[in-house]
Amino acid sequence: MNQDRNAGTLRRLPVQKRSAERFERLLDACAELLDEVGYAALTTKEVARRADVPIGTLYQFFSDKEGLIGALAVRNLESFMARVAGRLEREEPEGIPGVVEVTVDEFVIMRRTIAGFGVVDFGAVGQDHVLEPTLDNNTAVAGRLRSLTASLTGGQDDAEIDFAVRVALECADSVLKLAFATDPQGDARLIAECKRVLNSYLNDRLR
Repeated sequence: MNQDRNAGTLRRLPVQKRSAERFERLLDACAELLDEVGYAALTTKEVARRADVPIGTLYQFFSDKEGLIGALAVRNLESFMARVAGRLEREEPEGIPGVVEVTVDEFVIMRRTIAGFGVVDFGAVGQDHVLEPTLDNNTAVAGRLRSLTASLTGGQDDAEIDFAVRVALECADSVLKLAFATDPQGDARLIAECKRVLNSYLNDRLR
């Protein structure tokens, strides 16, 4: 986990192995409870109880519930980026369609299989700066995904490309939310349409 991206969300990062294990247990318990009771009803006391960790230990790492949620969102993003990067390296897909396919598919898989991801993927509703203090969550995610377009754009640093990736992410976010609101496993037609929209838009903007 990158400490810079945790600015403002953590009191401290775990150093020793035992502390790291407790830290991860707290995030796991938080994710499980989000699925069970939702964001509004989540309490740090119940997270600590579920994780079998003293409440004082929780507050050594996190200042409050929002800090806990922020750390979970960061973990989700790091996992997502690692999964996407791993598949891109293994499969070496060609062009924008390949990147879109891998990126959307990995998000959908995580949405279906990772505890709490449906409530807090890369940030909770109403918590817009949990990944970066100065950027809203989608802008922060877009910045990470921007690296995936490097091979398609010659690696150039172009504000227009940054803008296009940001818009594409907003489109994907909206359509995929609709897909999972329609079907708990994600409506297949809407997921396919999300890919179609992204491919059409990005092929037009990045060619």
